Amino acid sequence: MQDFTSPQNEETVGLKTEELTINMGPQHPSTHGVLRLQIHSDGEVIRAAYPDIGYLHRCFEKHSESREYVQVIPFTDRMDYIAAMSQELGYVLAVEKLLGFEAPERAQGIRVIVCELQRIASHLLAVATYGLDMGGFAPFINAFRDREHVLRLFEEICGARLLYNYIRPGGVSRDLSPGVLDKIKDFVKYLKPCLDEFNELLTYNSIFVSRTTNVGIVTGEAAISYGFSGPNLRGSGIDVDIRRDAPYSGYDKYEFDVCVGLAERGTVGDCWNRYFVRVKEMYQSLRIISQAVEALPAGDAMGKVAKSPKPVGEIYMETECPRGNLGYHIVADGSKKPWRVKAKSPCFIATSSLDEMCRGMMIADVVSYLGSIDIVLGEVDR
Repeated sequence: MQDFTSPQNEETVGLKTEELTINMGPQHPSTHGVLRLQIHSDGEVIRAAYPDIGYLHRCFEKHSESREYVQVIPFTDRMDYIAAMSQELGYVLAVEKLLGFEAPERAQGIRVIVCELQRIASHLLAVATYGLDMGGFAPFINAFRDREHVLRLFEEICGARLLYNYIRPGGVSRDLSPGVLDKIKDFVKYLKPCLDEFNELLTYNSIFVSRTTNVGIVTGEAAISYGFSGPNLRGSGIDVDIRRDAPYSGYDKYEFDVCVGLAERGTVGDCWNRYFVRVKEMYQSLRIISQAVEALPAGDAMGKVAKSPKPVGEIYMETECPRGNLGYHIVADGSKKPWRVKAKSPCFIATSSLDEMCRGMMIADVVSYLGSIDIVLGEVDR
């Protein structure tokens, strides 16, 4: 109980008020998964916002100790289930690094293509649901329409639409079917004008801009202190991208721009900049896909690697996923199963910022900030 009486105002003498505790989630549609936010508010102003996680915990890291290396891949799919290809790639690259093995060039090209398609599908869902959170329904429908094209391509490539088990140690589970490259080229031509239309509908919409600019500002210094990565870090103006700075899978062969936040509509590091970095990254993914398709060499899509590898050693591998830098730490003891697997989640790190960043906000702005950091609770809880 807090006493907010003011002796200067006779009307408030003797009046006592207390903070209101509000539970947002775990079923709330704006929590982007099963997250519970325990919000303490003074009227409409947030005094504290404590994230309560664990509702989606599946014990991924412990389960991995009782599975062979290849059998762990489906578990990685289920962390960030919106970007499963990217989750697979990081783990597989870590295993290949343990084995001292490099996948054939064709397999590397295919991996880049599917992971950039996955980045587009992930960002389309992120910006679509964010627009819906802010009250825009038409952009949501359009983005899901466009995302469906990617899911159909994945269905043709590997037989699945959401959880793929496609990228394997040594390459990919199967080569691209005839005609799929032409369909990918058609998709690249199709999506660019759709993104331009999306910008007209949502990005520069006056209501959306007013809800997101100068809200939830994370300075570059604060973003680094929290350990932000990916679009959340670049939205704060920090020019870092692992694909360029520590390239893997042949990313150094492709030309693309690293998108960072700009003071175009508000303040660098605000919700609008984090959102717009994702929109701009989709354009760059289209550039990478076009180059990868044109440069895709002939050859094998799977190299010669043991079906049940028995590596020895310890490795850490980090890749640039749609939601930030995903790291895998694997300790191998020479058996068929990893002795220890630890995943570093960019979504978990972003979630840890909620309390500090939401203090002083209005309740409605909590939804703006939460949607802008684009978390997936499967990866937070693991």
